Parts: sequence; C-alpha cells; structure tokens
Amino acid sequence: MNEVPGSVGTSAGFSLRLAQALFSSASLLFMSLGVEFYSYTAFCYLVTIMGLVIPWSFTLALVDGYSVLVKCPVRQPGILLIIAAGDWVLSVLTLAAACSTASVVDLLLHSGGPYCPPKCCSRYQLSAAMAFLTWFLSLASALLNLWVLPSL
Repeated sequence: MNEVPGSVGTSAGFSLRLAQALFSSASLLFMSLGVEFYSYTAFCYLVTIMGLVIPWSFTLALVDGYSVLVKCPVRQPGILLIIAAGDWVLSVLTLAAACSTASVVDLLLHSGGPYCPPKCCSRYQLSAAMAFLTWFLSLASALLNLWVLPSL
C-alpha cells in the first residue's frame, strides 16, 4: 500500500497536527487575552471549539510522532474511520467558529460605536485569522485521511 503524505502515522501528518495544535492554541490565546469576549456568543463558540481542537490535534500529533519513531503507521480501518470522522466534524465546527468570529469582529469594527476598543478588536481579528489557519490544516488532514480509507 502506498503511504499518503499527511495521513495518520506519517511525518507530514505529524507536522500538520502540530501546526493545528499551535494555531488553535494561538487563536485561543488571542481570544482569551480580552476579558470582554464573554459578551459575544460567537467568541464563546470559538473558545469552545478551540478547546476541543487543541487536545484532538495534540493527541493525534503524539500518535503520529510515535508511529514515525517506531516506523509502524496506523492502518486499522476502524481507527482511521474514527479519526477521519473526527477530523471532518472538527473541521466544519472550526470553519463555523472562524466565520462567526470574523463576522462579529467586522460588525463591531464598522458599527462606529465604542463596542470594541481597537486593542481588543485587533486581538479578535488575529484570533479569527488563527482559527482560519487551523481550519485549513484540519481540512487538509481530513482530506488526506479520507484518501487513505479506500486503499485499506
């Protein structure tokens, strides 16, 4: 069987998972620095989803790192199906959180009122950007893991 770069158990997969964990941690950090984020549901949603993505990505990065070290990639169809389904679900949730956060920040910036101080809004924009990068990497992992499933 050909090994697909970026799938579970490869060094590219390890890099993808590590980058996901880093970007989602950065998104959570930028959002959590401002105490005012509790006032908006979209911001709370982003914090919740990033709180799910971080342990998922970090755990799978550990699995990928171990698989690369022992040179034994994960090839059980049931486990790969669960990982692919989890990737898809978290990818869709991450996209929804990033889009809702970006739209609320844009609305706050263009409202013209004192709803969002410039320092907080710039952090919220960075958080949304990190969430979009997390989504992109999560989508890449989901597609690559889905590509591996039929070849098992």
